[in-house]
Amino acid sequence: MEDTPHKDAPRPATALDLPAVSPLPPETAAYFAICEEKLGMVPNVLRAYAFDINKLNAFTAMYNDLMLADSGLPKLDREMIAVVVSSINRCWYCQVAHGAALRALSHDPALGEALVMNYRVATLSPKQRAMLDFAAKLTKACDEIEEEDRAALRAVGFSDRDIWDISAVTGFFNMTNRLASGTAMEPNAAYHGMAR
Repeated sequence: MEDTPHKDAPRPATALDLPAVSPLPPETAAYFAICEEKLGMVPNVLRAYAFDINKLNAFTAMYNDLMLADSGLPKLDREMIAVVVSSINRCWYCQVAHGAALRALSHDPALGEALVMNYRVATLSPKQRAMLDFAAKLTKACDEIEEEDRAALRAVGFSDRDIWDISAVTGFFNMTNRLASGTAMEPNAAYHGMAR
């Protein structure tokens, strides 16, 4: 009988053999320590990027700008976009990681599960539904986006800056989903039990 890995054994961040820079630069080590303190772990996406500190810094700068910086979109809405895009792309890593973040922000595990499975069954405001319809279309058929799609967002109260942010978050997660799938990025086990 083959040995199976223990369920609590740490798994590699990806299927690629790209060891982290060692030692980590002090700024990176400090950032990882903050992650450990706030999240109880270093997300595997950060561990995956740690083979190239310039790439890690570029990724975290873009992520932090899109998901945490000031925006007309509440953080919850940005996580909704991340989950819906990741669901459409069937990205294991991002469905698990951002599903956990969505559950934590919304304090509603059922909402997180619905958006991972099919956002159309979730109880959403008309504004959130329009936002997710746009993100879904942009993900599945970006060449079919027309002015009427932007007009539908404006009609429910989104500004042009908001439309930029919706598009930017959607685009970012389409990129990261493909990178995560291409490298077999493994979500941290801790995500599965968060905010349930």
